[in-house]
Amino acid sequence: MPVVVQALFPVFALIVLGHLLRRWNFPGGDFWPRAERFTYYVLFPAMLVFKLGQARLPASAYGDTALLIGSMLAVMTVVLVVAQWFWRWRGPVFSSVYQGAIRFNSYVGLAAGGMLLGDEGLQLTAIAVAIMVPLLNLLCIVMFALVADESRIDPGRMLKAIVTNPLIVGSVLGVLWGYFEIGFHPLLAGVLEPLSNLALPMGLMTVGAGLQLSALRGSATPFVVASVLKLLAFPVITAGLALLLGLEGTLVQVAVLLATLPTATSAYILARQLGGDAPLMAGIISGQTLLAMVSIPLLLSVLW
Repeated sequence: MPVVVQALFPVFALIVLGHLLRRWNFPGGDFWPRAERFTYYVLFPAMLVFKLGQARLPASAYGDTALLIGSMLAVMTVVLVVAQWFWRWRGPVFSSVYQGAIRFNSYVGLAAGGMLLGDEGLQLTAIAVAIMVPLLNLLCIVMFALVADESRIDPGRMLKAIVTNPLIVGSVLGVLWGYFEIGFHPLLAGVLEPLSNLALPMGLMTVGAGLQLSALRGSATPFVVASVLKLLAFPVITAGLALLLGLEGTLVQVAVLLATLPTATSAYILARQLGGDAPLMAGIISGQTLLAMVSIPLLLSVLW
């Protein structure tokens, strides 16, 4: 079995397990929505602080990561604008295609980065996530303002959501902790380490529990275009940009990995709040998550 497939198998097995448990209504009640909230606000921030707080990455790693991430998002935005010029979708439809083709599932990315590339890969993935999340939110909000319902957009509220995002807060705190080499007292490490170990499996199971397979019906062309661009074109574009910028090593592997990921589950919330096509967004999220089980190992085997 190829190394990439072997490393990614637990990631997708946990997603499938979460989906099956939700379908079987186990453990019942509103456990899974609460588990997702707990993972988002407690487990992942704890893991980011703990892992990044131990990182000793060179300063150049941050600049190179920002350069590559910014280039990826800029080029992909141009590609999507060209796609809209060709297909001429309604504003709400295009906003969902845009989110579906450019956003990424950070839970899957952090889990895969750690399993495939070890602690260094997890640390670089966390830094990339901290850079990508605010940039993507800003890009998506601008796109909604241009093509969807402008009256629903509250810039102050959106800025607050970005600044208080637990993944960003955890990443920034972890980077500062590691930069100043504060270290972790054994008592603090004794709390953060088990929380950190729980974050990835719980996060992946909540991804599976949130899948809405019924939303795949009727998605048609917008779903296909968003998925082809996200799961196939984006990784190839990213690998080409890294080569063009003269970057190599683990950073490039992390960037390509992030580009292969299915879109973020939070895209559905943004589509619903800002006048996008929420049913289409749900279909894109669920369909891409299933397709990614095949596309990610294939793309990584070719591009790494």
